[in-house]
Amino acid sequence: MTVAWKGVYPAITTKFNADETLDIPAFLKNIEAQIAAGIDGIIIGGSLGESSTISHAERIEILKACLDTFEIPFLINIAEGSTRQAIELAQKAEENGAHGLMLLPPMMYKSTDQETVDFFKDVAQSTSLPILMYNNPVDYKIELTIPMIEQMLKLDNIQAIKESTRDTSNVTRMRNAFGDDIKILCGVDTIAAEEIALGADGWVAGLVAAFPAETVAIYRLVKAGRMEEALAIHRWFLPILELDINPQLVQNIKLAEVKTGLGTEHVRRPRQPLQGAERQRVINILEEGLAKRPELPDYLDIQVN
Repeated sequence: MTVAWKGVYPAITTKFNADETLDIPAFLKNIEAQIAAGIDGIIIGGSLGESSTISHAERIEILKACLDTFEIPFLINIAEGSTRQAIELAQKAEENGAHGLMLLPPMMYKSTDQETVDFFKDVAQSTSLPILMYNNPVDYKIELTIPMIEQMLKLDNIQAIKESTRDTSNVTRMRNAFGDDIKILCGVDTIAAEEIALGADGWVAGLVAAFPAETVAIYRLVKAGRMEEALAIHRWFLPILELDINPQLVQNIKLAEVKTGLGTEHVRRPRQPLQGAERQRVINILEEGLAKRPELPDYLDIQVN
């Protein structure tokens, strides 16, 4: 199955039971809702998926359960501290049927530009799977610059970038530098509408985990040039989307999933569910949003080239 690198790709939460074991039925229930809403692929084990707390084996267990049930592209996220471990996971993902990879720079160690480029190249050369680079210097302190990206695009299977610098101008910089040789997916919920309007091909989304229809509707309406309709949904959605740009984004979004009937609050330690005033603040945002939830146009009929 080919990854088109356009549309909405939920970086889905990892569902747990109260004892922190994987809750595969809850995971599959959420994926079913995502597919019904019109998403284009799923990313397993991203930052929102509590990547730092789930093992390689658990990623593969989730992947197999998804492949047994659904027919859409599934990508495995790789966030490792060593090239050896990253290659090991890339090869396991390919052996077990993944359709692509999302790849972060080395974790914990702030690599030099050349070390970062070589890391991406080494992983890419170890697999035939297509790769989505993840550019998030805000959280991970390493920026993939235009000269670095130019080197990496020389490999055929490095094809796309998740753009999370929070600088919307980067969409235009990359498009000017590489034309259509790179696919650009916005990785920040609050600025996705703007980046799609500027020419981003897709959206790696977070709050889509709880609000799949609204997320896909914004993407398709912007791509169709129906900006007034898209902006009306976006303006309603923004207070909720801002829960994604927060150190407790996992807990925030899992609480949102509870409110929309698409998940549970269970997280894996050291994370803990929200408590006290902060929990109530998030509940207030969600309940106010749900009370005013807009009626959506027939967005599923919109064809996106």
